[in-house]
Amino acid sequence: GRRVSAGASSSSSSSNPWDAFLRFSRASVAALAILISVESGLDDVVLGSQALATSLPPSRSAASLAAEEDAVVNIFRENTPAVVNITNLQQVLARSGGSLDMTDVPVGTGSGFVWDNEGHVVTNFHVIKGASMVKVTLINKETFDARVVGYDDDKDIAILKVEGVKPSDLVPVRLARSDKLLVGQQVYAIGNPFGLDHTMTGGIVSGLGRVIQSQSGRPIRGAIQTDAAINPGNSGGPLLNRYGQLIGVNTAILDPSGKGANVGVGFAIPVDTVKGIVDQIIKYGRIVRPYLGITLAPDGALAQLGKKGVLILDVPDNSPAAGILQPTYRSFTGIVLGDVITALNGHPIETSADLFSELDDLRVGDSVTLSLERNQVQEEVSVTLGSKTTTFES
Repeated sequence: GRRVSAGASSSSSSSNPWDAFLRFSRASVAALAILISVESGLDDVVLGSQALATSLPPSRSAASLAAEEDAVVNIFRENTPAVVNITNLQQVLARSGGSLDMTDVPVGTGSGFVWDNEGHVVTNFHVIKGASMVKVTLINKETFDARVVGYDDDKDIAILKVEGVKPSDLVPVRLARSDKLLVGQQVYAIGNPFGLDHTMTGGIVSGLGRVIQSQSGRPIRGAIQTDAAINPGNSGGPLLNRYGQLIGVNTAILDPSGKGANVGVGFAIPVDTVKGIVDQIIKYGRIVRPYLGITLAPDGALAQLGKKGVLILDVPDNSPAAGILQPTYRSFTGIVLGDVITALNGHPIETSADLFSELDDLRVGDSVTLSLERNQVQEEVSVTLGSKTTTFES
């Protein structure tokens, strides 16, 4: 046969019928090869500028993806029996047969979780606040009366005791520790909102050591921030790690709209804090906290005067600070400002939250040094912390 020169001109090759035949044959073979490749699913043929999608290596194998999904599904299956629905009932006046009677009506619901085989359930204080009666619904849809064993409104934690439930129907959560958490770890939030079936959302630890405000206005330190959605009705439910262990109690979301919308910023009270509160209430029936025994002015009062610190309004006669700190009072010439606390043990105090945070790290009987502004003069005084005890009926 005749070899076709690559440098042959188009005019010379087109004049030869054999050249035309060879060009047609080659084009037909190429077209046939492409057609066969497409039909047979071969992934090494490029059509134009697009490669077949199957030519790209998968980011992970189907087996590994299934294993990850199975792990999450197992977390849900193993922990939903521990998560309960809590209904807050409050007494209201209702007309019945021409008369007004007190009746219990549901005013809110939330989630909680079984703490032990004795029937203790942990939830948020704000879930049961103001309740005249509390109902707890288990995963088997059975509903029981529950009494409030105790609570710490400063930390938004409450402990209930389910009445009449069989221990065999209770599945307690497994506890982890929160002091070793790292940003980026996987977390899962489970809730039982509105008495419907359980829900689960996932995310990561977005931040640690956050400070949020409790129902009492005092700060909750060390809160866990997560992007796992904490939807309405999920408050009081558990936040779990990838092993299905409790690392926190879901308590709040950042809601700029004020309409309960989730913007991917949720907060949980760390389990180390929760465990200390729950153990103290179950074992001793009370909460004991160190305190100075003073009444503070709203933080904005000093800000209007261009000052930093916390202003003392009152010092009761029987408080640890009686005779040491000076309250605000009214004189013939006007209002005389009391002491302004600017530091505690050398740590700056600019707001009441700063003061409460410092007190959280101390114990009853500790002696603290307070830096004050008194009558526009800087002073230092020492106060021995007393105990503020909240006792709950057994």
